[in-house]
Amino acid sequence: MKILVVGGGGREHAIIKKIKENPEVKEIFALPGNGGMSGDATCVNIDAKDIDGIVKFATEQKIDYAIVAPDDPLVLGCVDALENAGIDCFGPKANAAIIEGSKVFSKNLMKKYGIPTASYEVFDNLDEALKYLETAPIPTVIKADGLALGKGVIIATTREEANRAVVEMMQNKKFGSSGDNVVVEEFLTGPEVSVLAFTDGKTVVPMISSMDHKRAGDNDTGLNTGGMGTVAPNPYYTKDIAKECMETIFLPTINAMNSEGRTFKGCLYFGLMLTEKGPKVIEYNCRFGDPETQVVLPLLESDLLTVMKATTFGTLEKTDVKFSDKSACCVIMASKGYPEAYEKGYEMNIPETLSDKVFVAGAKLDGDRLLTNGGRVLGATAVEDTLDKAIKTAYSYVDKIHFDNAYFRKDIGAKALKALTEVK
Repeated sequence: MKILVVGGGGREHAIIKKIKENPEVKEIFALPGNGGMSGDATCVNIDAKDIDGIVKFATEQKIDYAIVAPDDPLVLGCVDALENAGIDCFGPKANAAIIEGSKVFSKNLMKKYGIPTASYEVFDNLDEALKYLETAPIPTVIKADGLALGKGVIIATTREEANRAVVEMMQNKKFGSSGDNVVVEEFLTGPEVSVLAFTDGKTVVPMISSMDHKRAGDNDTGLNTGGMGTVAPNPYYTKDIAKECMETIFLPTINAMNSEGRTFKGCLYFGLMLTEKGPKVIEYNCRFGDPETQVVLPLLESDLLTVMKATTFGTLEKTDVKFSDKSACCVIMASKGYPEAYEKGYEMNIPETLSDKVFVAGAKLDGDRLLTNGGRVLGATAVEDTLDKAIKTAYSYVDKIHFDNAYFRKDIGAKALKALTEVK
């Protein structure tokens, strides 16, 4: 089989490494991919948002199956275009990907169908938003409506911070048209949990839960990022909570999308807050999370390609999806200065013995040298019998990887270890 993976980050590298385990897979193309994954796939310099270019390449190469991983091409209709060209795909069509593409849509969906989430107001006028913020409870959460590389959410702890956030989004267009509308949302408290789920639009199969670390600095300080590391499973996500989420959130969401004529197939990501009043949805993503994928897929014991095809063809109910009972930790190594200004072009040294443990996100090849080429450069992932061991092993990998200007958090998994004693 010839497989096409759209995207070029650490998540895509993790998907590619897992897909390679299927003996039927003979060739994998990554569009655009990156230099760090060139040993696992043939990287082709076609942008993930170049839908016409992707379809042209896929048809010319006679691709058997395509996996569209990032949010932008999904929202732009990449799956629709590939399927119209006769190529089977993993991922939702554009009318379902809107669940991530528009926070206004997703909030209104939850309100309409009684899916638990934070209370909220939507604004398309700056003056009205600022007037509302004069009396809104603080802290509050400000969200740009559209896609913003995981950075369009501001937790404002003061009124001034809230005002500045809406001005930046709506007036200064920090996130372009994504900030034309903003959601001002109730600030929820409680442990956060990420749950990715396979679905064919009828059956929902949750994957292992995980805990993301969004803030740039240790102890959850600094700016929001695309994610500085993850651990799995999340100790706060007990069997009882999982059962409640299936009944009150997962299945109701799939049924709601079906009722709206927007059947969702692929991977649906649930960002959850475990509040005193029960689990609530913070956000939906229409795809695998990054870097959650880098800890969840290494724990998958079933064949990923088989499961993906089951979501496409509606046979998920009859498909075995099994996860290991081990633990995983992924530590992201970034360029100093991320998520704002940072330098790139530094040579990377990754020992050959760690090639299966590292998922490269931002790198390019210069001859036979691998150079940094992004904010998040790579993720080092360890799988061990216990969470404590997984964390220690992941950091031992980080110690063996070198590039100038490297930055990483020193506390990935610390909160989860503490939670293990609390939950018990």
